[in-house]
Amino acid sequence: MEFITQMAAEGMPVSTVCQILSCAPSTYYRRRNAGSSDATTVRAASDEAALVERIKAIKLEHSFWGHRRVTAFLRSYDGLCINRKRVRRLMRLHGLAVEIKTNRAKRTPTRSKPRPTAVNEWWGTDMTKFYVHTLGWVYFVVVIDWYTKKILGYQLNTRADARDWMAALDRAVNTACPLGARAYDVKLMSDNGSQPTSERYEHHVQELGITHVTTSYSNPKGNADTERFIRTFKEEVVWPNEFFSWNDAKAAVERFNEFYNQHYPHSTLGEISPMKFEQLLVAA
Repeated sequence: MEFITQMAAEGMPVSTVCQILSCAPSTYYRRRNAGSSDATTVRAASDEAALVERIKAIKLEHSFWGHRRVTAFLRSYDGLCINRKRVRRLMRLHGLAVEIKTNRAKRTPTRSKPRPTAVNEWWGTDMTKFYVHTLGWVYFVVVIDWYTKKILGYQLNTRADARDWMAALDRAVNTACPLGARAYDVKLMSDNGSQPTSERYEHHVQELGITHVTTSYSNPKGNADTERFIRTFKEEVVWPNEFFSWNDAKAAVERFNEFYNQHYPHSTLGEISPMKFEQLLVAA
């Protein structure tokens, strides 16, 4: 086989060499292709093993991601051209798939939530808390744009005060409204908690020129976009980690906020990040 290949490389026809060696050309091609196939198989197995290790690394950082979000991240962040079905097969094979919930209750809200059609049309704000062993409860307030899903402003503190809600809103205005919120006719949705319905907060929102809307008690989906973000925050930051100091908690929140805006593949945006979606809007 090697002799025939060598002679063919020097310009002698394969058929002539095979005739001299009393070897059928079909036998030569079959054995050559078999060797090539074996090499391809080994290379493919090596590539698949590397892909599995990469998926494991992603799942280690984002344990609640399913195959769709993992595929989107591999495409956008790693630049891989990969099929979603292949990722799903490997995740199932190696025990990396997310358990599918069944028998979920079906709820039909009496009223639906507003649907934004542009940037800075509807914002949402909400608060959650998590535990730091040396401090106790730490409170995280966030403001997001419902259209781009981008984190516009946030505040982290050891108290649950209206001033922290105001600080998060001020950050959002400084980030997204260079001409001031009044110039953009921003509408802000919140729940009926004591902080966003306090006189101090309501007065501050009016000063900024923002229309403040609170969810109705009969409309559980009124602030659904923001509440879904809060769940993502818990999945990515709170539930997988333990915090033992203020600096640990602050660093984790800052890392997540930067990652979410720049790289988080959001299903509503077509599996791209809020920043990427915003760039596409500007380009369009």
